[in-house]
Amino acid sequence: MSTPGGGELTATLRQIERAAGALATASVARMDETLPWFRALPADQRSWVMLVAQAGARSLVQWLRDGGGTADSTQEVSDEVFAAAPEALARSITLQQTVALIKVTIDVVEEQVSQLAAPGEEQQLREAVLRFSREIAFAAARVYARAAESRGAWDARLQALLVDALLRGDSPDVLASRAAALGWSDAPPVAVAVGRSPGGEVSAVLHVVYRQARRIGVEVIGGVHGDRLVIVLGGAADPLGATGKLLTAFGDGPVVVGPAVPSLDEATESARAALAGYRAAPAWPTAPRPVPAADLLPERALAGDAEARRRLRHDVYATLVRAGGELLETLDAFLAAGGTLESAARALFVHPNTVRYRLRRIAEVTGFSPLSPRDVFALQVALTVGRLDPVVPVTSSVPTQTLAPAVRKTAQTGDDHRRSL
Repeated sequence: MSTPGGGELTATLRQIERAAGALATASVARMDETLPWFRALPADQRSWVMLVAQAGARSLVQWLRDGGGTADSTQEVSDEVFAAAPEALARSITLQQTVALIKVTIDVVEEQVSQLAAPGEEQQLREAVLRFSREIAFAAARVYARAAESRGAWDARLQALLVDALLRGDSPDVLASRAAALGWSDAPPVAVAVGRSPGGEVSAVLHVVYRQARRIGVEVIGGVHGDRLVIVLGGAADPLGATGKLLTAFGDGPVVVGPAVPSLDEATESARAALAGYRAAPAWPTAPRPVPAADLLPERALAGDAEARRRLRHDVYATLVRAGGELLETLDAFLAAGGTLESAARALFVHPNTVRYRLRRIAEVTGFSPLSPRDVFALQVALTVGRLDPVVPVTSSVPTQTLAPAVRKTAQTGDDHRRSL
């Protein structure tokens, strides 16, 4: 195209400048005809698009005056072309939709090249418009990238505040308001997983979490607290299994999953159990990864977790007491005999089959099998806690079926073992 300031170019630019309003109006009319989603936009957002289209026409003129129309030019379109609309427009219209709007506008301009260009400048103007469309698309991408970074940083701070509120046990109203701001749908069940953070930028850590969560179809809120990565999972039918698919987002070491609860309002319970389990997990070096917090009850009790002590006292020791003294007596004798069934039978003056039956009953009522080494440890801690702390009669303790699936599986394995004896 002619150099800036040339007569022909000056005439072309003058014609484009005079036609800017008409070009914007024609572009918006074409958008209304060809883009159904554009017709559904509220009136204020449609007016913002009109302002951007007018600014785009003015930007084309300025870009050509600055030499952007030449083939070897590296002149970029200023992002200010989008300053006519508020940032809310970037949240209402996706980048893909913005590209569609740009394409419609460029099509309208190309159709009117013959009326806009000075004689003999039609081809150069057409080529310049194509280059301008590329630059305006890059400018739009920069605007959306900045908006995404800003929104991502804000979301990360808001998620960190939400996780803080969970760990502190803030009121459900606080949790609900912050979760709503993040677009949390509160799909049940909800569970909290805690593990070591892999380190690095928090945004990068959480990006890995979100990407993997989208892949498996679960809702997550994450936060990094010190060296810990805390993840709230929603809508996962099996929170333990879902956490297993997110393990690469965690650093080395144990990953503990709290119990599933119906909604975010009750997730403080899950968070406390997961944190207590994470603190106590080093005492079980061979624990599975991830591990349910319920499987760490004995370690949690020894580490001073009051809820774990309560669970062991009420759900194990008190249950044995209520079931009849012979179960507690048999367990004591079995443990004292080092897990030898015949020796326990002799000490109790009963037949070995009676001991087998009672051991099976112990597994049924507590969820812990005396024939499993891991469960024996939990039973021993439960007996110790129950005898140290006064047992308060409980009519509605946490049922055995709320114990972690892994614990119930262990009990079932113990039953199978007993049947083979």
